[in-house]
Amino acid sequence: MKGDASSARDGDSKNGVQSLEIGMTILQAISSGHRSMMLKDIAAAADMPASKVHRYVVSLVRSGLVEQDPMTSRYDLGPFALSLGLVAVDRLDRVKLGLTTIADLRDEINQTTALAIWSDNGPVIIRSMRPYRPITVNVVTGTALHLLTSASGRVFAAWLPDGTTRALMGRELATLALPEELKSSPGIQAMLGQVRQDGVSIVSDYHLVPGVSAAAAPIFNFKNEITLSVLAIGVKGMIDLSLDGPVVTALRRSAQTLSLRLGHTGKP
Repeated sequence: MKGDASSARDGDSKNGVQSLEIGMTILQAISSGHRSMMLKDIAAAADMPASKVHRYVVSLVRSGLVEQDPMTSRYDLGPFALSLGLVAVDRLDRVKLGLTTIADLRDEINQTTALAIWSDNGPVIIRSMRPYRPITVNVVTGTALHLLTSASGRVFAAWLPDGTTRALMGRELATLALPEELKSSPGIQAMLGQVRQDGVSIVSDYHLVPGVSAAAAPIFNFKNEITLSVLAIGVKGMIDLSLDGPVVTALRRSAQTLSLRLGHTGKP
């Protein structure tokens, strides 16, 4: 008898709970509808009779996974479902996903790629990938980047709140040998506006490392806030960083893909 009970338990664990799976199918139909739905539309999407769907939807509403608009009788994802989604996105390891992104990007463009995060002292390189070529740029993990003169710094400055960057920007204005167009607030704002318009920042001959060119693109999270930047870096004259060239196109696409993976759904 003990063996039979054990076998039954094993069977249950393999078979799962059918009613739960049906409920999840209905929930998936609602979530894939891209808007609130009538009961008949949910039933069609789930390929179930409307009467059966209604019984499950009643329980899903009680749990908070689904809610019904009393004015239109349409159903949509409820507050608990939205909360679960945000928690799941927030728990994603952005750095781990970012490392995969720069590895894939390196393989595609065969240039040095890197990942940067924001710190109290500005952008910091947290990992880089070397390309498969004899002459390349080596980027050291932990390198701090300037806000106004590096590609990654400009990306963060373009999308972070002014209050976050104001003090660091003021220090750089006072201490760095900046090009003439960046010695005034209007000039800086014009540069940052161009970065936002292009969706990337491109810097040639970064003054800390002469002969190096780099492009950076922002990574956004589910709050539509910049959380990382991804870079493509190469030797000046050996890397094409034109806005419509293959390197920048791949960089943009990689950044957009990772942003979507982190829950970014709209314009920042």
